[in-house]
Amino acid sequence: MSSAIYPSLKGRKVLITGGGSGIGGGLVKAFVNQGARVHFIDLVDEVSATIDTGVLGVAPVFHRCDLTDTPALEKVLATIQADGPVTILLNNAARDDRHSLAEITSEFFDKNIGVNLKHMLMVTRAIAPGMKAAGGGAIINFGSISWHLGLPDLTLYETAKAGIEGMTRALARELGRDNIRVTTIIPGNVKTPRQMKWYTPEGEKQIVDAQCLDGRIEPQHVASLALFLASDDAALCTGHGYWIDAGWR
Repeated sequence: MSSAIYPSLKGRKVLITGGGSGIGGGLVKAFVNQGARVHFIDLVDEVSATIDTGVLGVAPVFHRCDLTDTPALEKVLATIQADGPVTILLNNAARDDRHSLAEITSEFFDKNIGVNLKHMLMVTRAIAPGMKAAGGGAIINFGSISWHLGLPDLTLYETAKAGIEGMTRALARELGRDNIRVTTIIPGNVKTPRQMKWYTPEGEKQIVDAQCLDGRIEPQHVASLALFLASDDAALCTGHGYWIDAGWR
């Protein structure tokens, strides 16, 4: 699959959370291929080390950090911005652990909201002043089709993902006069190694049968949408969600 080249992305400083695998890994490769200067945060060294950009561009910079550890995250973000502001932020990191209502304790709630929502706001808060000083930028938050469909065993994940869409609208209003655009990408079921743990071949067939289009969504498809929304071609796109779900309903 070949993607468009966006001249406005060349040389831009990009930060991607959860960039070590899955959708995040696809984002890292796509932005490196545009000639951007990519930094990404992840927790698992073994997974993050597998990112292979080949000769696509400047090698991305990996920062190991638990995004739910706010003091540690603030130190990493300060390091990333030491040589200049981030002007494209992709809040991608999340974890879709399955659970029932009975399993939700107060601690479990805090942990899940922390890994799926809180860190997005913390990263944005730290990055926004530099982005403003640079004359603007783009923030792309990653939502999910899950809460729109009401999928089972994902109550806290879906709660967080619904909140992300509300957060996007609020931040788009607050940051818009600083020329900072804030959008949400809402993926359908994306074929990643983690997702393949949850679905049998029969389950995959059910997903495709529910889509309007044949085929499975893969990380590079999501990355192509992110490239557009981050580029100057999307100069007046803000405050809304953009779907890539092959028409899954």
